[in-house]
Amino acid sequence: MKRSLLIALLLLGLAGCSSVPQAPKGRITADIFQNEREASPAGREVAMHALMLLRTGYRFGGKNPEAGLDCSGMVTYVYQQAADVPLTGNAASLARQGREAGLEELKAGDLVFFNTLGRPFSHVGIYLGKGEFIHAPNSRGSVRVDKLTNRYWSERFETARTLVN
Repeated sequence: MKRSLLIALLLLGLAGCSSVPQAPKGRITADIFQNEREASPAGREVAMHALMLLRTGYRFGGKNPEAGLDCSGMVTYVYQQAADVPLTGNAASLARQGREAGLEELKAGDLVFFNTLGRPFSHVGIYLGKGEFIHAPNSRGSVRVDKLTNRYWSERFETARTLVN
């Protein structure tokens, strides 16, 4: 019996080592962004280019501003235009690219991921700095800026990724 319990505890411990990083528990607060690191020139260019898309209409599967953009289409378009980084795929596939960044490491140009549809990494946006990000939210809206500290986004935040240094 003791041996079975010991093996079960060992397996649980090993499973924890291989798990997907968990989103921070609780709400995201503004104090996290007080000592924000400066973005690279490429990161600033990504953020500035994304801001030029404000109010662009939403279109599911949209990959260019003329036809409309969805969240992953906005990210792939901006990264191609601003940083010459070719990206493809939906939010979940974008979440597997680059390097993970903690909330306290966020810099302009980083990608922020959310669970908005009851499945991991179902939404993505571009971090702008000072706790704000830009994204194409849904068919009822257009490209806009929101705050990570907003309760809706804070509760759904999953991870961030850095693609440009």
